[in-house]
Parts: sequence; structure tokens; C-alpha cells
Amino acid sequence: MAIGPVQLIVLGFPAPDFHGQIVAELERLRENDAVRVIDALAVHKGTDGEVEVTHLSNLSDEEAAELGSTVGALVGLGIEGEEGLLAGAVAGAEAVADGIHPFSDEDAWDVIDEIPDGSAAALVLLEHHWAVPLRDAVLSAGGVRIADGFISPLDLIGIGLLTAEEARQQHAAETATVGAG
Repeated sequence: MAIGPVQLIVLGFPAPDFHGQIVAELERLRENDAVRVIDALAVHKGTDGEVEVTHLSNLSDEEAAELGSTVGALVGLGIEGEEGLLAGAVAGAEAVADGIHPFSDEDAWDVIDEIPDGSAAALVLLEHHWAVPLRDAVLSAGGVRIADGFISPLDLIGIGLLTAEEARQQHAAETATVGAG
């Protein structure tokens, strides 16, 4: 199966009380063929650091069977219990045996550790359908992705895309401490 560029987005919330707006927006993007949600998890981290996970997705039954619990495997959560943990370990060992090393210790991202105790997060693994033609054009021209990342609203002031006040408001909203309160 050919797959477009994939991104893991971790969204923080003060409580595991998701209201449906996010799922509705992801569904709208899917209907417009902009993205596909490969997998999604709702994670609640208790004040004691105990983690509870609920599998969310807007995949069809066929897509879900094909892709499985990919976010859990990616971030080290054994969603399918011991069987899922074993399957993830086997898949990881096979990838390493094939010379694939997705993360160095230096690049490792402990997503679960970054979720503040007493809060919640949605982990969404997206395939960017809209970017497939761009990626293919870059590859066809002999190019490769060197880096990517989201730009802070504060950095957009210097190039005139936001006013200082707009940037401060957006930055404050994006970096608010989820676990506070």
C-alpha cells in the first residue's frame, strides 16, 4: 500500500472529556481527502501517573484491520495487552534486523512522559493525502525531506504574518499548561 507523509500530533487537554469537535473536524478533512486518520488514541494520565488508553478512530473496519493499533506501537503503549506488546516488539525487532532504525536515543520522543499528570491527550496519527503529489514531485526532482516542523506564532511576527498581539495570544493558547488547574 502506498502511503502519504505521516505525522503524529499530540494534543493536550485538562481532562479526558473530549467533546467531539476534533473528531468532527478530522472527519471533514477525511471527506475532503486532505488527511486520513491512521489511528487515534485518547490517553488519560492520572495524578499518580497511571495511564488509561482508549482507542479512537474514524477508519473503516477494513482500514482498521489493515493498520491495527499503530499509534500504540509507535509510542510504546501495549493497547492490545500482552499480545499487542509482543506483536509490536516482534515488528520492531524485524525492522532493526532489516537495518531500519527509526529513532536514535538522541531523537527518541517519550510522548507519554510529556503528558502532565492529571491531564489527558489525544494522539492522532495522520496521513497527509494532500501532500502526496508534492512529495512525489520533490522525489521526482531528486529532492529529499531534510527537516520539518511547526513554526511558533512568535516567529511569524518577523515576517509579517501575525501582529505581536495575535502571536502572543496564539502562543499563550498553544503553550498553556494542560495539567494546571
